[in-house]
Amino acid sequence: MTTAAEMFGREKALIGMIHVQALPGCPRNPRDPRDPRKEMGVGEIAEHAVREARLLVEAGFDALLLENMHDVPYLRRRVGPEITAAMTAVGAAVRREVGVPIGIQILAGANREALAVAHAIRAQFIRAEGFVFASIADEGLLEEADAGPLLRYRRAIGAEGVKILADVKKKHSSHAITADVGLAETAKAAEFFGAEGVVVTGVATGEPTSPEEVEIVKETVAVPVLVGSGVRPETAATLLEHADALIVGSWFKKDGLWSNPPDERRALKLVSACRR
Repeated sequence: MTTAAEMFGREKALIGMIHVQALPGCPRNPRDPRDPRKEMGVGEIAEHAVREARLLVEAGFDALLLENMHDVPYLRRRVGPEITAAMTAVGAAVRREVGVPIGIQILAGANREALAVAHAIRAQFIRAEGFVFASIADEGLLEEADAGPLLRYRRAIGAEGVKILADVKKKHSSHAITADVGLAETAKAAEFFGAEGVVVTGVATGEPTSPEEVEIVKETVAVPVLVGSGVRPETAATLLEHADALIVGSWFKKDGLWSNPPDERRALKLVSACRR
């Protein structure tokens, strides 16, 4: 079993989520400020991500996770090759600039694409949705659990060094289909199916994760347990009593809103709270 310290360089790690600007071809791809008729290109998007990565690493974050969250509305499971290529370019630029562990997530549930990007840029992990059981997300029905295809694909491309962190009862989803399967049982199934870590979240981005649910999952599985939403300086210590790592993508942004640019003072405050 791989420990949190081996994956992220520290026990009780703090992982900063970089919400990559909307990629070319996506409805929210920002216009080039120098020419409003043009979309922002991959190079400029990569520069934006690199600046954010440097800020977080200098503030003391232990690892980074790159996600295409601005690409709303999301495609279900299959994204175009342009998204995979763009995320590779952005991830490679960040990889060149920082030495901390890096992870990749491609929405929605495009786990094989994320794995291919991670393998190409020598990233350490991916965050996977729909790893076990079916659910209904805002982009539609994730009817096929991805563990079987994903682990076979990882073996086929020789990417066993890339660890898989699986969301359980993921946010922004209805789990009525599996209402008779509890959180602990879902986490245990993810571990049994080969996840190297499990992620527990609140109901939506920025919404608090229940410390009680984190404790339940930690008592159930042997793999690292991560918190995936709603972390704040005042809740960090309580969550870290049982969590092995905290993924944060909202609180350190201006006004605590995920779509805003990062606020260095808030980032430093969060790191300080976690270290205490």
